[in-house]
Amino acid sequence: MYKVKNDLSENVRKQAIELLNARLSDGVDLHYQAKQAHWNVKGPNFIALHELFDKVADAAESHNDLMAERIAALGGTAEGTVAVAAKQSQLSAYPLNISSGREHVEALSSALASFARAVRKAIDESAGFGDVDTSDVFTEISRETDKNLWFVEAHSQADR
Repeated sequence: MYKVKNDLSENVRKQAIELLNARLSDGVDLHYQAKQAHWNVKGPNFIALHELFDKVADAAESHNDLMAERIAALGGTAEGTVAVAAKQSQLSAYPLNISSGREHVEALSSALASFARAVRKAIDESAGFGDVDTSDVFTEISRETDKNLWFVEAHSQADR
């Protein structure tokens, strides 16, 4: 860790950096899963889903930036490479053999739900070890992830 003038204890900062890097790996994976959907969706709702999936990818990229900057502010090193994400992401692998809008909606909504669940857990965990600012970062990410999950899921709910 780098020496910083942040008054959180070194132990709290280490815990926060570890937690942030874990969710950063998930976030990098989520970003590229959304891009996979964006690049490969086919069908009658193509343009709506193509644009929606790109917005989801952009949001994930913005969340990754928030987490990485918080890591740096705490004196850590953001581990945000694709190689690290491939090893450490807790998200399920995105299916590569799908093309229909319905299939991509199902796959991406599952990834968003998994990411949202991990982020909500991180809200409580970071608050529990005394870093309410990191908890607030995760809260911001949680709100937008839930909104994006709603937008994606809405494409499968009309048929019910």
